[in-house]
Amino acid sequence: MGIKVKLVKSHSGASERQVATIVGLGLKKFGSEKLLKDTPAIRGMINKVRHLVHHEIVKDEPKVRARQKPRAVRVRDAARAAAAKSQAK
Repeated sequence: MGIKVKLVKSHSGASERQVATIVGLGLKKFGSEKLLKDTPAIRGMINKVRHLVHHEIVKDEPKVRARQKPRAVRVRDAARAAAAKSQAK
């Protein structure tokens, strides 16, 4: 199960800690929605900014994205692989 969180009020005028909590939830702009895993930590974050967000429990699970290496590292690794391949010939 997951929790769908929607930012329903603007975070202008909110304290820095509340803004950091909103960013931690992955919400960027007014009206943005995010599907999050239902954990005690997420519920606590939602509770801290409950006057700014609306949440509902849904059956869907959030999609887990595979982590990517930074672009510079991927380019470097590709260049090293190409150099090793050309030296092997």
